[in-house]
Amino acid sequence: MLPRGSPGSHTHPLKRLSAVSAVWRPVSSIPELLGPNGPLAEALPGFRPRREQLKMAEAVAETLDLKGALVVEAGTGTGKTFAYLVPALFSGRHVIVSTGTRTLQDQLFHRDLPLVGEALGRPVRVALLKGRANYLCRHRLALAVSAPDLPGVERTRSRSLARIERWSRTTDSGDISELESVPDNDPAWLAATSTRENCLGQDCPDFRGCHVVKARREAQAADLVIVNHHLLLADMALREEGFGELLPGTDAVILDEAHQFPEVAAQFFGTRVSARLLLSLARDALAELTRAGLLDAAARALIERLELQVATVQRALEGLGERVDWPALPDAVPEAGAELAEVLGAFAAQFDVPELELPGVRQCGRRAADAAGRLQSILGLDESTGLRWVESGARSFSFEFTPFEVAERLKAQVEARPCAWVYTSATLAVGDDFSHFTRRVGAEKARTLLIPSPFDYEAQSRLFLPRALPDPADRRYTAAIIDTALPLIRAAGGRAFVLFTSYRALSEGARLLKEALTPEDAFPVMVQGEAPRDALLRRFREVGNGVLLGTGSFWEGVDVRGPALSLVVIDKLPFGSPDDPVLKARLEGLKREGRNGFMEYQLPQAVLSLKQGVGRLIRDPEDFGVVMLGDPRLTTRSYGRAFLKSLPPMTVTQEPEEAARFLRHHLRELLVAAP
Repeated sequence: MLPRGSPGSHTHPLKRLSAVSAVWRPVSSIPELLGPNGPLAEALPGFRPRREQLKMAEAVAETLDLKGALVVEAGTGTGKTFAYLVPALFSGRHVIVSTGTRTLQDQLFHRDLPLVGEALGRPVRVALLKGRANYLCRHRLALAVSAPDLPGVERTRSRSLARIERWSRTTDSGDISELESVPDNDPAWLAATSTRENCLGQDCPDFRGCHVVKARREAQAADLVIVNHHLLLADMALREEGFGELLPGTDAVILDEAHQFPEVAAQFFGTRVSARLLLSLARDALAELTRAGLLDAAARALIERLELQVATVQRALEGLGERVDWPALPDAVPEAGAELAEVLGAFAAQFDVPELELPGVRQCGRRAADAAGRLQSILGLDESTGLRWVESGARSFSFEFTPFEVAERLKAQVEARPCAWVYTSATLAVGDDFSHFTRRVGAEKARTLLIPSPFDYEAQSRLFLPRALPDPADRRYTAAIIDTALPLIRAAGGRAFVLFTSYRALSEGARLLKEALTPEDAFPVMVQGEAPRDALLRRFREVGNGVLLGTGSFWEGVDVRGPALSLVVIDKLPFGSPDDPVLKARLEGLKREGRNGFMEYQLPQAVLSLKQGVGRLIRDPEDFGVVMLGDPRLTTRSYGRAFLKSLPPMTVTQEPEEAARFLRHHLRELLVAAP
């Protein structure tokens, strides 16, 4: 296959004349590629042939050949990334790889694909495509820089905008991750990047130099494109104006971290209108009119009317709580929402007019019309289609809707595209049953494959199930978890994750642990929220004996290899919060179909979440450690067997001293072996 397209900052050919290509020789099969004497073994230090990896790679290759559908759970240590990249590159087909996180996108593009591509010696052009919020928008930056005195532009944001403006003159890709001096979460990026709502498309004066357009064109010209799940869904369903589609002509779509895909789809197919979006619209209209010298009294009055109506909705929500289901809302809230929709309609009528030759102002009118339509749809929705609610904070609110089920929509989108679909993750099956996942993504007819981890869990780990802990609803429960875990933390010399299922329990657990420590406990304690997630993980790895307490975001996507993580404590079975509106929608949808929401949704979801949490411990053939699962329901409730059956085959103990002895023994061996 020859490379397609023109060079660009986010593409690179994976075949170059180098020392690697001098030793490369043609291979004719996947087993040869992944075998002990193949090009990967020769080119990659530490590469080990694995039966499990080969089994998955052959299944992926067959699926690509047949344009079929495959769902494969690959246990930790399988090497699933190479197991799908090798057949994808070897096939010579046009492939999209979709991930759940930007972190994995960057890892694939900057590390894994260059390694595999150089080893295989195949000339393939690869593109990395992120969501538009990851790219500089020259038009919006110019708008923000030219109007620094507009409301909402604080001095700190102005300094960041100055840095962004200097960087904008030299960047080729426009990828905001290049500018490390302005963090991704800096508010200035909101003014210097675009959204689907505020993008001017082909009417933009900077369209020819648009970084998003350039990235999309490079992706269309590439042989293998790396995207994320949200971007894939947008391409499947939205077909954004001004940008071509990726999927037509694609031979295969591979979804890594596929366990996240159903939840992303549920959010994607929902509807949302937020105060932040509307106030941003008002500021943008003010900026566009000011820049054009057309800000008259009538336009200013209309912008102020929108801001005032947003404030009216905010006042109507005061005292109602952070999340309120639609039936519990007082009449004043939907009434204020209906008036807000009317104001948005008037806003649209004023600014989206053909004779107005100002693309930025007209786009503000279109944004108002779109927001009005979405808000009216939420206000008038039939309760049989999904769940409605309102979220409210001190300075913000949002009207929300999520459908009861998205499987049929996903199924229709997939069936409309005759290409191969591969879904893979370390956590897709409950026991050996994939039906929970396949039903949620509309892939009931897909072939399923369960590949266990090659690690020796019986020898490398212990699963500690404490006796006599109180019921998880008991107010003393978190204290009992800390009391039970502390001897193990001491036996491990720190080196622990303590994972909670709620922020309340996290806060209480952190306080209790810090109070229980003595001067002899010479290990640092880190708590989620004290610093950004990546900074906490970096420090945890560097100190080597830390204790990190966290909740949701530390249950998955965290890879700490070696003895720095030798103990994982999990306080409760991770059942979803009963107040979560998405969970309510799923359960209500199942109830309407006469199905059992607990058995068909809550239990499988909790099992998969627990597998993710437990999976933090053993990440390498040399790793060892203990998982403590504190929830007594594992042994007292019949459904506890579903959890235990789905976990790796760890040696189970209920004796705390045995678990502590296991940790001390392995750490002692490690210290003796150290130089």
